[in-house]
Amino acid sequence: MGYEQTEAERFQNLLEHLGFLYGDETAVEVWKELLTLIDKHRTASGCKPYKVRWDEQDIVLITYGDSIRNPAEKAALRTLKGFADRWLQEAFNVIHLLPIFPYTSDDGFSVADFRSVRTDLGNWQDVSELGRHFSLMFDFVLNHCSRVSLYFADFRANREPYIDFFIYEDPDKDWSQVVRPRSSPLLTEIPTREGMRHVWTTFSADQVDLNYRNPRVLLEMLDILLFYIGQGSRITRLDAIAFLWKEAGTSCLHLPQTHTVVKLMRDVAELVCPGALLLTETNVPHTENISYFGQGDEAHMVYQFSLPPLLLHAIHTGSTQYLYQWLRNLSPPPEGCTYFNFTASHDGIGVRPLEGLLPPDELRQLLDDMRAKGAYVSTRRNTDGKNVPYEINITYFDAFRNSGNRSAPWQVSRFLLSQTVALSMRGIPGIYIHSLLATPNDYERVEVTGATRSINRHQWDEDELEALLEVPESSTSLLLREYLRRIRLRRAQAAFHPDGLQEVVDVGDQLLMLIRAAPDHSQKIVALFNFTKTPRKLDMHRVQAVLGDPGQWWDVLYDCPPEHDTDGLLLKPYDCHWLTPR
Repeated sequence: MGYEQTEAERFQNLLEHLGFLYGDETAVEVWKELLTLIDKHRTASGCKPYKVRWDEQDIVLITYGDSIRNPAEKAALRTLKGFADRWLQEAFNVIHLLPIFPYTSDDGFSVADFRSVRTDLGNWQDVSELGRHFSLMFDFVLNHCSRVSLYFADFRANREPYIDFFIYEDPDKDWSQVVRPRSSPLLTEIPTREGMRHVWTTFSADQVDLNYRNPRVLLEMLDILLFYIGQGSRITRLDAIAFLWKEAGTSCLHLPQTHTVVKLMRDVAELVCPGALLLTETNVPHTENISYFGQGDEAHMVYQFSLPPLLLHAIHTGSTQYLYQWLRNLSPPPEGCTYFNFTASHDGIGVRPLEGLLPPDELRQLLDDMRAKGAYVSTRRNTDGKNVPYEINITYFDAFRNSGNRSAPWQVSRFLLSQTVALSMRGIPGIYIHSLLATPNDYERVEVTGATRSINRHQWDEDELEALLEVPESSTSLLLREYLRRIRLRRAQAAFHPDGLQEVVDVGDQLLMLIRAAPDHSQKIVALFNFTKTPRKLDMHRVQAVLGDPGQWWDVLYDCPPEHDTDGLLLKPYDCHWLTPR
């Protein structure tokens, strides 16, 4: 629907969306201003429409601008560019830069200035240079901003037009219906020129929520979105979008107005730069998460938030039961939309996306297992006032260690299994830099920041990292080289196109089989995985039902025929196979 619409239809959409948000009379005036804004960015951005929306070549690296540092280099983005140019060009074509803007807390997600680059990272020219060999994804932290932002300073001073840029409420009202991602207070008392006010702070006292009921806020944020697209953001990640619109007496989560804002942003982005993409970040149960596809008229992509914890559970238990059930029930995305498949990010491993997918006793066991491996488990405040688990804080690589923080003989194999499953699924893969580098838990950084999420936000010294990569037997060197090999192979397979068909086949609860097919039917791949530490055999009757004669197939991952005998197909512990007809 959204992809096929004409320009005239999109302009009409904008007026209808604004009418729903602000009423017809106000909508007309805001619409006129929005048309001027669109025209300004069409003229200024010089954006060339993207000819191909996506294909099997698209692999996203997720990283902070300073995940790799060199003390001799003042601009960390230049260090990142050097590493990416040396190691990653044949494997990745998109780099997701986590917030690169001046900030005051939350490792970049409390933005003080939306249009500037942090001086320690560099400047917009450095961003542009990074974009010479890679497409870029920017983070748009649009739900809130820092208390030190000029917006909030003017709000506190009661200066126009910022008087209603933020939400302030009566703390004595009943706010128990509001769904929270944190255990911190919903309202924070702030002195202003008009006296003490209690401002809305979904995430922390330093991150003050913007008031989208004020159309001036929406116009300002749309201006920033289009500025990012003009600076080279092929994909823009809409951070914490689910909490955007607030209405008293509701959960303030996934409100219809929020979905309308996403629709509006999609239309605006398509009008200025056709092919520019929006990715919504909603760390919530699966059915709520995929609601941001709308009818194909909202986000182009949504995260697969249920995938990381389900993979963890399956590999640790040796049972694919719950992973298989989820995959089997996974609906194809609407036309013009796709999934963003990831296993790790700068945040922890979300627990809410397991609601309705994993029984409570299985979840408790998973949390206990992760704590035994050195993980923290953060909480959020439920509507009944109780604190409940929210996310697991651990590097995804260390989540496959033995308990007691001891190295596991199968750690690299287990980890590569998790990553290869994600690479095989329908959608676009997103790979966190610390997964690529086998980064261990950073407890020192947790001590310094006091934030448990810092365990997964290590900053590598460039010389130390390069030295480690020169040691062939190091986990970092072993993993990076094998991971890059698999990614390069994956990018050469038409069957892994994001729009390619996906079928999940029942092969028992210790194995997993996905069948992928190219949109033009030019290639078929059977992805087969062993989730246990013991050799397994796939019964020949099942093999023949899917493959026919296994001797007529080729294993793309290992460049050889699949190993089999008269009884069936042989799989080693934590084995992965990509089988395609010869």
